[in-house]
Amino acid sequence: MARVFRWLLRLATAFVVLAVLAVATVYYLASRSLPSYDKTLPVAGTTADIEIVRDNSAIPHILALSDRDAFFGLGYAHAQDRLWQMMLLRRTAQGRLSEMFGRATVETDTLLRRLDLYTLAVQSVEHQDARTLDALEAYAAGVNARISEINARSLGRGAPEYFLFDAAIAPWQPADSIALIKVMALQLAGHLEEEVLRARTSLALDDAARLADILPDSPGTGVAALPDYAALAPGVLPRHASAQSPRPPLFPVPARGLAGASNVWAAAPDRSAGRGTLLANDPHLGFSAPSIWYLARMELQSGGVIGGTIPGIPTVLVGRTEALAWGLTSSYLDDQDLFLEELNPDDPEEYRTPDGFKRFRTRKTIIEIKDHAPITITLRWTENGPVLPGSQFNLGDITPQGHVMSLAWTALSPEDTSASAAIALMMSGSVEEALEVSRGFMAPSQNLTLIDDDTVAMKLIGTMPRRDPAHQSRGRLPSPGWIATNRWQGALPYTSNPEFLAPVGGIVGNTNNKVIDRPFPNHVSYHWGDSQRVQRWRGLMQGRKVHTRDSFVEAQLDTVSPVARTLLPLIGADLWYTEETLPEGTPERRRQRALALLAEWNGAMNEHLPEPLIYAAWLRALQDRLIRDDLGPLADAYTHVQPLFIERVFRNVDGASIWCDVRRSAPRETCTDIARLALDDALIWIEETHGSALESLRWGDAHAVTHKHEVLGDVPLLRYFVNIRQTTSGGDHTLMRGVTSGRDPDPFANVHGAGYRGVYDFADPDSSVFINATGQSGHFLSRHYDDLGQLWRRGEYVPMSLDIDLARAASVGITRLVKP
Repeated sequence: MARVFRWLLRLATAFVVLAVLAVATVYYLASRSLPSYDKTLPVAGTTADIEIVRDNSAIPHILALSDRDAFFGLGYAHAQDRLWQMMLLRRTAQGRLSEMFGRATVETDTLLRRLDLYTLAVQSVEHQDARTLDALEAYAAGVNARISEINARSLGRGAPEYFLFDAAIAPWQPADSIALIKVMALQLAGHLEEEVLRARTSLALDDAARLADILPDSPGTGVAALPDYAALAPGVLPRHASAQSPRPPLFPVPARGLAGASNVWAAAPDRSAGRGTLLANDPHLGFSAPSIWYLARMELQSGGVIGGTIPGIPTVLVGRTEALAWGLTSSYLDDQDLFLEELNPDDPEEYRTPDGFKRFRTRKTIIEIKDHAPITITLRWTENGPVLPGSQFNLGDITPQGHVMSLAWTALSPEDTSASAAIALMMSGSVEEALEVSRGFMAPSQNLTLIDDDTVAMKLIGTMPRRDPAHQSRGRLPSPGWIATNRWQGALPYTSNPEFLAPVGGIVGNTNNKVIDRPFPNHVSYHWGDSQRVQRWRGLMQGRKVHTRDSFVEAQLDTVSPVARTLLPLIGADLWYTEETLPEGTPERRRQRALALLAEWNGAMNEHLPEPLIYAAWLRALQDRLIRDDLGPLADAYTHVQPLFIERVFRNVDGASIWCDVRRSAPRETCTDIARLALDDALIWIEETHGSALESLRWGDAHAVTHKHEVLGDVPLLRYFVNIRQTTSGGDHTLMRGVTSGRDPDPFANVHGAGYRGVYDFADPDSSVFINATGQSGHFLSRHYDDLGQLWRRGEYVPMSLDIDLARAASVGITRLVKP
């Protein structure tokens, strides 16, 4: 027995030793790629020495004697901290993810190949101005200098992920940066899926008039009735919906409702307590680890510039100089249209045009797949745009036999000058100059808000498609591509883009709300990203005669839901008060306790309160009960509460209360009946998932954000090292926006919000502040991987100063790139 024990002890000891050695080996290999910020490195390709001062948050302050060297330094810094992220984004644009990840990403690669974004980016390089070409080339040289350093000094392949996914790192090219701008446009584009959902819903509803309930227009002047989709689409279409198509891994097109948002507001000197202009901006994107945003400062010949960059793109996209500050929000411009293309029954390689049948423009492309045979797909383009497969976006549900679907989109241009416009904006010295240079933006379309010393302005930037007044669906539904009046007629002039310059009230802003109501075809959109947050914003802005940096910060972090304040009195109108105290343990008593909590609640979506969870679960259950009976499986596509729909139903606008009646039951249910049943559903769900102690619930437990590593975030054990999880306040309709997933098993998980926040005060520019949601580094062993995350969660910021002495005073390292 003693001998057996000794052998077991030896085996256990050996196992522990091997485990420790394995962990030590992995740590050593991974830590080799940790960048050193304090060094002198000889590099080729610069005109003079470059100094990169990392402040105590590892934000690089790039000091150079020429613009070319400054862009070189930015490329080097990006590659130091975010090489894996950059290469992953480039592979996404190229449709080459499957070379690393196998079959899991074939569908993603297929879409990107069909859109042909990378080819378009290559073609766009020659259309950039000389200054931008020089910046793109210098930036690429800086990235490649870091890659060369990694190879020469055996620095762990530059990122720990490359030990798990073996792939060659090709040199960075100017076209790569333009391709990443196009990927960002794809991540911010949502009208394709809006058209598909509207068409699917139109086919599923027995009463076409009910389409205006479930997909209502934003408040304002109404629009003419649309044709039924079945009347537009010739041939036999299904009158039932298939299940919602799942998102494949690394799919760059976000789910509906997550296609970009943001907040921005600005105040003129007479609305500022310090008599200087103010601007606050928080762009909203999907959360990830690391954040898509990277904070940086460059010293250019035009002066210092500081703000938020995206690794791979050589410009400060949101930020400030000494003379100018700018912010971006999604404009929701309708810059995408789907077209039905009729195939020639005698030759499927031809499609109908206004002038008869014409051959598709085609090209074969090969997708290499790790550990599997490659596949060859044929890319097809019509005069309207690329042909998309029916297997994606549920297009098969709305495409009649003998037809295919193509996409027109402003980003599909081989002459895209958005990169040149972005660099020119960053170097502008005034609002007037910035407005002029921004005419070069094509996609993604944004609302650009600007301040200089004395002026505030907002203008929609990006190409606005010109549509014929006789367009059959006004761009709201897929339309026959062979009818000339449905096709785009070029672009509207930049001067027609909405512009708000030096408004009388002194304040301008946008929460993705409807900004202008022009009749079709000169409209911006029929679909907007917000009709609720703007109400709260308007109240906060008008509630003060003058504003300060701190009042703008307060507005950014505001968690009050105007939807909760509007809808709860409506849906609970006949449920609030019960005279008697009901027996404990009964559904009625549980409902009574929930209503008592909600009756005293002010609508603040605070992470420490129970009421936001009760409210959110009730609204979700209510909408599902209202639409499931009519839409069947299509109800799964409505992942988020539609406030205008519920308000229409409970106010019985145009007979919308008919949604409350369950068609498949004999009794006629009232809206009060459905509200009561939905509350019971919600409380049962809460008890099953969060417990029965309603008063002890915390919204933050359900509304937690997981900044997930896009590749390793689901790997057992490893995910605890690479993911960053935080409980958060806010919700779908608060200014401190944290959009919920809308999908089981965690429907209220925070998945989309402000990965960057900045507030710029021109009364004292160096008191400006900013933050990103995780940290500067993309290396999970770095202390700068998540050091900004807790500040971000608590609503704190770091200084946004152009004073280099402040950066040096607490620097974590200084890198000197010197000529050999």
